Amino acid sequence: MKKLSFFLVSLMVIVASCTQKTEEAQSTKFEIKRGVNLSHWLSQSEVRGEERAKHIDEGDIQRLKEYGFDHVRIPIDEEQFWDEDGKKLPEAWDLLTATLDLCQKHDLRAIVDLHIIRSHYFNAVNEGGANTLFEDTVAQNQLIDMWKQLSGVLNKYPTSHVAYEFMNEPVAEDPDQWNQLIAKVHKALRTLEPQRTLVIGSNLWQSVGTFKDLKVPENDPNLILSFHFYEPFVLTHYTAWWTPVGRYTGKVEYPGVMVSKEDFDNQPDSIKKDIEIFTHEWNKDTLQAHIQDAIDVAKKYNLQLICGEWGYYEKSPKEQSLRWVKDMIAVFDENNLAWDLWCYDGDFGFWNPDDSGFKDKEMLDAITSGKGLGE
Repeated sequence: MKKLSFFLVSLMVIVASCTQKTEEAQSTKFEIKRGVNLSHWLSQSEVRGEERAKHIDEGDIQRLKEYGFDHVRIPIDEEQFWDEDGKKLPEAWDLLTATLDLCQKHDLRAIVDLHIIRSHYFNAVNEGGANTLFEDTVAQNQLIDMWKQLSGVLNKYPTSHVAYEFMNEPVAEDPDQWNQLIAKVHKALRTLEPQRTLVIGSNLWQSVGTFKDLKVPENDPNLILSFHFYEPFVLTHYTAWWTPVGRYTGKVEYPGVMVSKEDFDNQPDSIKKDIEIFTHEWNKDTLQAHIQDAIDVAKKYNLQLICGEWGYYEKSPKEQSLRWVKDMIAVFDENNLAWDLWCYDGDFGFWNPDDSGFKDKEMLDAITSGKGLGE
């Protein structure tokens, strides 16, 4: 009888211990589903001082929580956080940590995304520049040092609430260049923070088509794989001045054949090469097919997959764009993908940057019609 009692007590202790470990693991896990980018604030903006400080405040964080978002992605740029001599610029650091404090207060998780660095800019080639990061060991060590400094400040935040995306939209000529850099930065960050969730994107602007070349660090469950998706570009970037597709000003349909044969034939030859892909049928199944490579890789490694950027330009045809949004949300939900809308209050956003109210309430309603965290 004593042996049986001892066995039962031992069993209860083991069960309790396993339950505690499971609960601890769940409490430290970075769980996300529905997010939005806080763009053109600590990244891609020359605004400083009081105006920058007012751009994102507690009202914005509360609003996003109330609208059903569970996390934000915060792009940051090297030039806002360090001067050219590598000295910290305190104002940006204070804004970032203050916002992360607010996110934690309102139970909103955050991905800190190192968006643009001096040795790498995702649009450098299109703007006549060049990236030196992948050939320059010094620049790579500087990237690692930036993350060491960021970790030194951000490691106070729970792993359940803050994740790191150590570079946005890599553009390496050879995919192995990006894979080698992933390994270097991953090793450095894991030495500092073994349990922190790290977000890793694919090469060439985090395209789904390059996922097959992505070498994911092995035996690390605290990773999220990321892709960006704006297809069909002729719809989501309609008349956008910074892209060749934006030169097309004809009619666009979705779903269906986006650019009719008549409209295509009437275009100058200089535009035809950029829009020919959109003269075929586009619908929900097309979107699923385009994203499938990324889904397959994430399943292979048993890792969560996130669409870190997606959305449509404010000048895109509204009716067709909303149909596309609903199809995107359906694809995300059916494949259990998390996502970050690009963006909150920029030219792809739903909220006016002057806090005057909605710029696109229909977009917000469409994106929040899908499944939230835990649904």
